[in-house]
Amino acid sequence: MSVPSTSAATGAELPDGGLEAWCTVLGCFLAQFCGFGYTNAFGVYQAFYTQNYLTSESASAISWIGSIISFCVTGVGLMCGPLFDRGYFYHVFIGGAILQSFSLFMLSVAKPGNYYQVLLAQGFGLGIGQGLMYVPSFAVLSHHFDRRRTTMMSIVASGASLGGIAHTIMLNKLLNGSFGFEASVRISAAFVSILLFLSCLIVRPRYETVQKTTSVNFWKATKKCFTEVPSLLTILGFTFFQTAYLYPFFYLQTDSLRHGLSTSFSFYSLVIMNAGSFVGRFMVGPVTRFVGIIDITIATSVVCAMLIISMIWLGTVASVVVLGVLYGLFSGINIAMMPPMLGLTAVPAELGVRLGVGFAVTGVGALVGSPISGALLTSRYIWWAPALFSGAVALTGGFLFVAMRIVFFRTAPKAENAGKEVAE
Repeated sequence: MSVPSTSAATGAELPDGGLEAWCTVLGCFLAQFCGFGYTNAFGVYQAFYTQNYLTSESASAISWIGSIISFCVTGVGLMCGPLFDRGYFYHVFIGGAILQSFSLFMLSVAKPGNYYQVLLAQGFGLGIGQGLMYVPSFAVLSHHFDRRRTTMMSIVASGASLGGIAHTIMLNKLLNGSFGFEASVRISAAFVSILLFLSCLIVRPRYETVQKTTSVNFWKATKKCFTEVPSLLTILGFTFFQTAYLYPFFYLQTDSLRHGLSTSFSFYSLVIMNAGSFVGRFMVGPVTRFVGIIDITIATSVVCAMLIISMIWLGTVASVVVLGVLYGLFSGINIAMMPPMLGLTAVPAELGVRLGVGFAVTGVGALVGSPISGALLTSRYIWWAPALFSGAVALTGGFLFVAMRIVFFRTAPKAENAGKEVAE
């Protein structure tokens, strides 16, 4: 199977700015706002389903809904990357927007206690729809930006955190207000649909058809992801980190409620975390100019591992605020590093394939991580068990990134400034 590359591979031809380029950044930002931003607010659904709507289901079973969304968001990239490289951007991007809107409206008609209805509409439908837009919303930036590509990726990635803030506030107010589940989800679906329509309207790839001057063999590009040691270590590192990453986002609000903190404050615990994540993702571009992509990824992985373990001692408003801000900040930086890290060892023509394969594999971590944490939590809410598990797994990811750094610089002696050059 041959995947032709676009002319975007030629950095000299890229404008690195202009109205069309900035409209594309805004459109991709909105796609992330409605995509992973909605997933970042799943903790609201986790708490609501546990206490009101799916009371017969365990915390682990409910968390499968959110983890399937997360897996689909990244896993569908295995298909989207090659399709993007073949020039089918609009087909995938618009199709994802339609599926997201449809799935949310279908979720609104799910009945209380009907787990399978929620799982199909929210877990699979919404997850696949978000996944169809996820990789293209990053990869299309390579049509417009070269030196500033990492900065633009960090801006687009910050849309997920801002979306987490907005959707968390909206869903908490709606679901725990007087509207009821059906009306609340429909209002949320209408809001998301309007923003996705605007996103599809303003995003513009520069190359509608694929140039045939250079061909990239899909299977050879995929093989490189696992045979090139730096690439393999990067994928494994993010797989381990993703296994732990969503635990605070899914369970912080429930944790706050179970420890007797006020309902009004607990509703805003996820807002605090997403606010920290927004700052972290947004500041990634400037920071990488001075530190480098690999070193930032290592540092944030270790810090996040320590913060997850510290969730064992949550119990006061101050502890939730401090942990929420710090974990949101450092995890946001780490997740924003994922696309440039995966692309660090790839030629531009293979970017879509590399991102697609990398996101698909790391998505397995997101798929199994939260359900395992929920099973360790049990119905007795043993908080130390999932915190220790998630912290240890995140720390393992950090060690893998250290190994990647050693191998990368050893096999590429001139790559000492690679992280900074990509950022610029």
